[in-house]
Amino acid sequence: MVYVIIKELSPSADEVIIVTSSLMKDMTSKTDMYRANAIRVLCQITDGTLLTQIERYLKQAIVDKNPVVASAALVSGIHLLQTNPEIVKRWSNEVQEAVQSRAALVQFHALALLHQIRQNDRLAVNKLVSSLTRGSVRSPLAQCLLIRYTSQVIRESAGNTQTGDRPFYDFLEGCLRHKAEMVIFEAARAITELNGVTSRELTPAITVLQLFLSSTKPVLRFAAVRTLNKVAMTHPIAVTNCNIDMESLISDQNRSIATLAITTLLKTGNESSVDRLMKQITTFMSDIADEFKIVVIEAIRSLCLKFPLKHRSLMNFLSNILREEGGFEYKKAIVDSIVILIRDIPEAKESGLLHLCEFIEDCEFTYLSTQILHFLGIEGPKTSDPSKYIRYIYNRVHLENATVRAGAVSTLAKFGAMVDSLKPRIFVLLRRCLFDTDDEVRDRATLYLNTLGADGTVEDMKEFLFGSLDIPLEPSEESFDINSVPKEVKIQPLAEKKAPGKKPTGLGGPPPAPPSTIDAYEKLLSSIPEFANFGKLFKSSAPVELTEAETEYAVNVVKHIFDGHVVFQYNCTNTIPEQLLENVTVIVDASEAEEFAEVASKPLRSLPYDSPGQTFVAFEKPEGVPAVGKFSNMLRFIVKEVDPSTGEAEDDGVEDEYQLEELEVVAADYMLKVGVSNFRNAWESMGPDCERVDEYDLGPRENLAEAVNAVINLLGMQPCEGTEVVPSNSRSHTCLLSGVYIGNVKVLVRLQFGIDGPKDVAMKLAVRSEDEAVSDA
Repeated sequence: MVYVIIKELSPSADEVIIVTSSLMKDMTSKTDMYRANAIRVLCQITDGTLLTQIERYLKQAIVDKNPVVASAALVSGIHLLQTNPEIVKRWSNEVQEAVQSRAALVQFHALALLHQIRQNDRLAVNKLVSSLTRGSVRSPLAQCLLIRYTSQVIRESAGNTQTGDRPFYDFLEGCLRHKAEMVIFEAARAITELNGVTSRELTPAITVLQLFLSSTKPVLRFAAVRTLNKVAMTHPIAVTNCNIDMESLISDQNRSIATLAITTLLKTGNESSVDRLMKQITTFMSDIADEFKIVVIEAIRSLCLKFPLKHRSLMNFLSNILREEGGFEYKKAIVDSIVILIRDIPEAKESGLLHLCEFIEDCEFTYLSTQILHFLGIEGPKTSDPSKYIRYIYNRVHLENATVRAGAVSTLAKFGAMVDSLKPRIFVLLRRCLFDTDDEVRDRATLYLNTLGADGTVEDMKEFLFGSLDIPLEPSEESFDINSVPKEVKIQPLAEKKAPGKKPTGLGGPPPAPPSTIDAYEKLLSSIPEFANFGKLFKSSAPVELTEAETEYAVNVVKHIFDGHVVFQYNCTNTIPEQLLENVTVIVDASEAEEFAEVASKPLRSLPYDSPGQTFVAFEKPEGVPAVGKFSNMLRFIVKEVDPSTGEAEDDGVEDEYQLEELEVVAADYMLKVGVSNFRNAWESMGPDCERVDEYDLGPRENLAEAVNAVINLLGMQPCEGTEVVPSNSRSHTCLLSGVYIGNVKVLVRLQFGIDGPKDVAMKLAVRSEDEAVSDA
């Protein structure tokens, strides 16, 4: 207990002398347990100067007859190698001797240390592996290490790919006949992971793994089926011999084993085995959690794309499980799969759309309902009998919430635009929607009735309903202001283009992008000489109101973020008919924004009544830094009286000022809202190297939804997969966010919220990005 306490307390350099003398006595004690513990503690708390004094004792301990003492010294050496590599490297002879020890644990620790000492010398590692593969390593743990080091040598000798020339392959194959199961498995896994492995080389490893499938030990069955699952991705034919054994694992008590067996069979099965597999999976699906079900769904989707003739039975299976209980992610995975099958297999379109229509009648997720309606509007009119979908769509107008009702109205309009025979019926249905209780539903119905009844061409109507918007819009909580649209730049609508060779990604995929506001702003700013050399525009914010409604002057501001500059675009409107404003500028006080320095401004020469104009102020900031601050704003101008009868302004004017609201540049201004189609794949592909995790107390909140919205607004990121919606009365929630940080760095965030106590909210934030500094920020 004393040794443990000393390690926990970690005395400082000044205090360490108090305990080291006692520990050094224990290092030479006759009691082996004291000696082992003293070595471990001393090596943890010592510094480089003391290490040279006890080095002699450590060398002796490495070759000590007692395995506990020897292991303590070797493990200490592994830790010390990080801080005092030069000293530890001098122990090579003793460590080499310990590798020959008869004690299993000593041999294991000695081999690990010897490899770390030599790891930067490829030739030395080759020699180490060569000598040990010819000798006898008794410890199964050490043998597993040796197999891993051998695989590393094979990978680094990648030039020799022929079977006869592959170095050390015979050693790996020989390990398949070892008496220890862990060694057999390690060797089998190493062979399956070799680059360019041939079918002949795979055969002995697959045979061993097949034997493990029928083992009484769950850990061996799991290890074998997981390895075969990976092999099936690259060598499915090699795994087919194991299919009968894997079919027996579908009913395994361990659901992880059963799931892996199912997905492996789906990857390796042939067309004739599909129906039999589907029967087995049906009973299996009700016993596993949603996360396992999603894995199975993805495997079924791949199988259907592989054997398109089997689409009917596979589509029926997906439709049946779609009606069962399940969470959002699970249902979304099924819907995405059906959408992809509809797009990739023309024969599956009609049945797939009907399955989606049947599901939408019981769908509890608003996001999925609206996405299915959107998809129906695109694909439904192209089928042989579009009229059979109308009933399902119109039912949504009666039975759903306002968001889904609005989506149904848009979908009806698309059918009316694409199918002439349905147009009269759609007119009747849309007229009924004019009496809906929701403003959005009524407005959409009015708009589409006018559009469908307009005198324009069919192409004009389709362009309006299916084409991209010709007005720049960004998602924002602010109400849209037509005055914020730049007058100097004409935005051309972008044609919807399908990227060649890309597979659809289901409903989660990003929709075709409308022409971006940022393009319009970039053209506008680059046309102003003062801002032309600021580089590429990263982001433009939504307009921020700086005046109250119904005031004499209406001003809002758009924040344009560059790498080393910020430009404020003040959109001004004069609401007094009897006045003309000239030489309009905004005087900005940046005393509360220390990292910003004003470098340029562009006044507005004239601001007549009800004719919006812009004035600009630019600030320099540290390059690439997300600087924040608060700015005070004063509108300054010359007022000239206007004769209402003639519209002429007087020659002389009076200088005047008008106080505006304060403006803030916040952290969210440096983040672009960019979604990802599959958050889990994106998260895993980014890897844990730049991951940061921390926990926060958000204090008392009304509910979880308020806390989630507050954090999303603070970070300025795009919620993914509908996770911004918090079910009522939830006590925990997970929210997934995606974005691009200044410098074009992709960022993903996983937020986990929980109610701690009556109303206190705690949050765990995990972030992954392409840059450690961004994750830290």
